[in-house]
Amino acid sequence: MKTVTIPVAFMPLVDAAPLIVAQEMGFAETEGISFDLIAAPSWSSVRDMLAFGRVDAAHLLSPVPVAMALGLGGVSTPISAVSVLSANGNVLGVGRALQERLQANGYGFDFADPEAAATALAAVQDRPITFGVPFPFSMHVELLRYWCAGTDLAKTGIEIRTVPPPLMANALAAGDVDAFCVGEPWGSVAVDQGAGALILPGNAIWGFAPEKVLAVRTDWAETEPDLLGRLMRAVWRAGRWLGQPESRSAASIILSRPDYLDVPSEVIDRALSGHLTVTSSGDQRRVDHFVEFHAGAASFPWRSQAKWIAHQLCQSHDTDGCASLDGPAAVFRSDLHRRHLDATGADLPGASEKLEGAIRHATAVASMKGGISLLPDAFFDGRIFDPSDIE
Repeated sequence: MKTVTIPVAFMPLVDAAPLIVAQEMGFAETEGISFDLIAAPSWSSVRDMLAFGRVDAAHLLSPVPVAMALGLGGVSTPISAVSVLSANGNVLGVGRALQERLQANGYGFDFADPEAAATALAAVQDRPITFGVPFPFSMHVELLRYWCAGTDLAKTGIEIRTVPPPLMANALAAGDVDAFCVGEPWGSVAVDQGAGALILPGNAIWGFAPEKVLAVRTDWAETEPDLLGRLMRAVWRAGRWLGQPESRSAASIILSRPDYLDVPSEVIDRALSGHLTVTSSGDQRRVDHFVEFHAGAASFPWRSQAKWIAHQLCQSHDTDGCASLDGPAAVFRSDLHRRHLDATGADLPGASEKLEGAIRHATAVASMKGGISLLPDAFFDGRIFDPSDIE
């Protein structure tokens, strides 16, 4: 079988690991393909490279295909999210000025309680907090808005400023932003550079948020079904490998290379292990399921997750695309996920939607082989999102 090269765009983040590992560990080669991995300088570059045909697949923020289907962002090329590359993996942090005020006020940086963190921030800040985020249509923004609306931060308010992930530590140190929400390793880099401290993992706000997706142009998915299947299977097997604890050390070393993240492997290992250093003085916190690539059907593109994203976007943007959420939710291609992963023997959920936020502990669900347990996906405020109740 002749090897076919697929150009793939990515941002230098830990959650690009399934694509990088698929290439480096031979999962792509097994499928008769090779990835030309192209590091992008920003998320808008990733989106545009995919939309305008510079690449055929991309590591993409999960809200971007939904936003595009809603007519947001100025780029309308139909995009399909065929798999979720990662669940969770974000950190929220503050700059030195806020860190010092929080410490002076007795805040303990427990890295676990969203309501306590919000109350502490509101007590030391009398103006809106400017958060740096990687892109306007991102899980970072949606987590921040959801957290702010349901806590004491609603009184203070927040402002959003776009900063590419590798530049987040510099923006924080320069005072361009007061705080941030970003994917690893860039929160840890900010801590190591003494620019600030971490206050929450993203999964403290939503326990199993779809963070990045494997995205392709919808027309490419339709005209190249064989290549799409090979791509998806290689990435799925890479995610399964990443989910094994014994793979962590090798994965950290691979991701640390200059062509990929170009940061020390020890910093990458923090995210993969869930052992985060939250202050420059070395305070450490353990976070279960900090980032997931495989466990709990992490790669499955639930349309209910897409509906939650669409619902949030419709609340914060004036758009004509919100008459029904079925259209934007359909960009999460659970149908293609099932079709193309069948050959792997993967056990996949029997449904394409679920109640988001309802799972409090590992729970068995109906699946093709009866072996799937979903991991906790609770929202911090205890709410449950029922996709069937949203018009």
